[in-house]
Amino acid sequence: MIDTLKTPEISKLNGKYNELTVYKRVEQLYLDFNSEDIMITSAFAATSAFLLKVFSDINKNQVIYFIDTGYHFKETLIYKDYLTQLYDLNVVSIKADPSEFRFSQEKQLWKNSPNRCCYINKVKPLDLIKKDYKIWVSGLMKWQSDHRKGLNIFEQKETLLKFYPLLDINSAERDQFIIDHHLPFHPLKSKGYASIGCSHCTVPGEDRNGRWNNSPKTECGLHL
Repeated sequence: MIDTLKTPEISKLNGKYNELTVYKRVEQLYLDFNSEDIMITSAFAATSAFLLKVFSDINKNQVIYFIDTGYHFKETLIYKDYLTQLYDLNVVSIKADPSEFRFSQEKQLWKNSPNRCCYINKVKPLDLIKKDYKIWVSGLMKWQSDHRKGLNIFEQKETLLKFYPLLDINSAERDQFIIDHHLPFHPLKSKGYASIGCSHCTVPGEDRNGRWNNSPKTECGLHL
């Protein structure tokens, strides 16, 4: 099993995993790393079923962390519960400190300080558990934003090695996988929501154009 890695070793991993299919990448992950070192997060967003289906098929014991910001669409929470039952997922919800969440509500931070709102309700809760892991798995794809376009399958981020098994999947391939495997789309996707976050900050739009509408903000901060 691989423990700590240096830049040349990460480059070698990227070369190795670039040649694999999504399923083979995830299978190989459990061969190269200890399962207890692997952390997965899911927003149960527009098409989260793709990544969740793959991990459900390969390792049903894997914990899936859901960051419950308190501001999700009701459709997202319904979708989360449905996918959890459908794939028998091991989902653990994490939340902000109650007093900090109330502060974000009272000050309506999503309006005047969206970065601070994201930090309180997304980044900080996850920071508290990241220290327990070495690998962070996420379903980011290159086509979703300019920042993501420059990523590799493996990226070092502080003390964590980030793993993006879907990184080179384009939107058409993603949608076709979901159709071929009869996976459910998020209920809001049919209403024009291509990317779905918190209800205060998300409107219909293509790709991630509907996120933080009319704002230069494009990322919540989790993946920067």
